[in-house]
Amino acid sequence: MKKQWLLWGGAGSLVLLVSVVVSISLGAASLPLSQVWLILLHQLPGMSEWIPVTWPESSEQIVMKVRFPRVVLAILIGACLSLAGAGFQGVLRNPLADPFTMGVASGAAVGAAFLILFGLQFALLGEWSTPVVAFLTGLVSLWIVLALAKTQGKLQTETLILSGVVIQAFLGSLVSFMVSLSDQTVNEIVFWLMGSLSFRGWAFTYVLVPYLLIGMLVLLSYARSLNLFALGERQAAHLGVHVDKTKFVILLVSTLLTAAAVSIAGVIGFVGLVVPHLVRLMVGPDYRILLPMATICGGVYVLWADTLARMLLAPTEIPLGVVTAFLGAPFFAYLLKQKKQIGRR
Repeated sequence: MKKQWLLWGGAGSLVLLVSVVVSISLGAASLPLSQVWLILLHQLPGMSEWIPVTWPESSEQIVMKVRFPRVVLAILIGACLSLAGAGFQGVLRNPLADPFTMGVASGAAVGAAFLILFGLQFALLGEWSTPVVAFLTGLVSLWIVLALAKTQGKLQTETLILSGVVIQAFLGSLVSFMVSLSDQTVNEIVFWLMGSLSFRGWAFTYVLVPYLLIGMLVLLSYARSLNLFALGERQAAHLGVHVDKTKFVILLVSTLLTAAAVSIAGVIGFVGLVVPHLVRLMVGPDYRILLPMATICGGVYVLWADTLARMLLAPTEIPLGVVTAFLGAPFFAYLLKQKKQIGRR
């Protein structure tokens, strides 16, 4: 277990570090990789004495004030959505469950769009207003989805995704209705619905970090319970798992992670579906390893998706949600086909 974690964790961290440097070097103003390394190392405490400044001031401004904040935010967004997806898939025992297909992302979008429409993004709780309201509306949408999927008080996983799609469509119509109400904020809401990390500085990163840390710690504390959930709820209960409490906490935390990401970056679909499944194929089903690796790989995934979004049609930027949908929708179809084949056996 420890050796496996060190192996995968070290490899994932190395890939993440290299991805950060390469992504920062790419852009309208191309920067040498060696220069990016030196600029980043120069910012570390005590390193400024050992690394003399040999680069122009403009390069450091591009790295530290434009690209690095966006790269860090992309990593945090990917980590939140991947963790949320792993939580949903583990507790519901359904590989098709993720914040997007469960309707939680659309629920969070309703709350955030409402605040944008009426100019209340910072009116209630300052910079925390949108994440908190998005969390509440995402939680309500999750409750509705679970209620629709229940039959005689029991959750039916067969109808879970269908319920999520229904609620997602309904909530999407609500957002469209809000878009039609105002000409002043229509572009802001529409652009936000497509997902983007443009014009996001360090302030947004500081808001997201507490959500990610708390969510990761809570989900890791339930890693053993998630492993036992794979055996079925009845077997997990016999092995000492408080099933109802565990489901409530994990669904709550996963919704919180989703709401935080959606409130800052907009609707970015399929990250929570694709990444946990790929990580499960690499490292196995043990959630003690799967959750940390999903965090790392989710950050890498969204980082490269965002890099593609700003590079493919430069200087025009593709919305991040469009890129993740292009990558995730075929993968969702593949998983659906695999699930149908398993159901026939």
